[in-house]
Amino acid sequence: MSHIPVLLNEVIKFLDPKPGNIILDATVDGGGHAIAIAKKILPDGKLIGIEQDNNILEKLSSKIENQYPELKNSNILINGNFRDIDKLLKPLNINALDGALYDLGMSSLQLEESKRGFTFLKDEPLLMTYKFPIEPGDLTAKEIINTWPEKEIADILFHYGEERYSRRIARNIVRRREKKPFQSTFELAALVKQSVPYRPFHRIHPATKTFQALRIAVNNELEAISESFEKAWQFLIPGSRLVIISFHSLEDRIAKNFLKSKKQKGEADIKTPKPITATEEEIYLNPRSRSAKLRAAVKLKII
Repeated sequence: MSHIPVLLNEVIKFLDPKPGNIILDATVDGGGHAIAIAKKILPDGKLIGIEQDNNILEKLSSKIENQYPELKNSNILINGNFRDIDKLLKPLNINALDGALYDLGMSSLQLEESKRGFTFLKDEPLLMTYKFPIEPGDLTAKEIINTWPEKEIADILFHYGEERYSRRIARNIVRRREKKPFQSTFELAALVKQSVPYRPFHRIHPATKTFQALRIAVNNELEAISESFEKAWQFLIPGSRLVIISFHSLEDRIAKNFLKSKKQKGEADIKTPKPITATEEEIYLNPRSRSAKLRAAVKLKII
């Protein structure tokens, strides 16, 4: 599957990259946004791309080398978690950024190629971690549903997936695992489907919210997002821009509240009073853009 960047024109508009800029793409993924930004900051700019999955980074590095050799010296790709921005930038001697981008959407490459159980449409191991390579001790979805207490599972499904049937699903998970531990995505998806009322006209698969919740829990996503925003903000110089694309309400709420708090402190000028969404044309060409929301702000100089 080819990587299609969401809201690309809007990202370039609000990020406003210029020649010589140092820009952070905290979620570089397949490089759709990063490559477009890198072209704007030539000849002396730097695009720093962070990605947890080293497989994805290797593919992107090869793509740049083969298809965009003119950008090779403009891109610095780092394998790591964006919550560690300060630690990742320190060896590069980078103390200031002219802009930062977050695309918090689920990677199409992770869904299609990772074989780590992010989708209920394929029968895969219940891992759901973005991190690669996976090390002993790393949390997985399999560990959560096979070992965690019923109440904790229910809380995860309710708070991270906004699943109204969280308690029923958690109860049935515990009953099932006592007979046979869960191994695969199909097993979990089938259990969830049996646990919720049948709705013939329901738009999404019954397991969608459960898988979302487990993915967020495994990767500690919401805490990582909040921590990363704050760290990136400290690196941004006055006049620089922060652009955030989110895909579900929990992420968007964090982005909204973060920018609002910076505005209240006199540190930010919010450029998107309401989130920017995809045009009908983009949604037609790239259906996953339907739920995307973009928020942006300029960092102000504190007097």
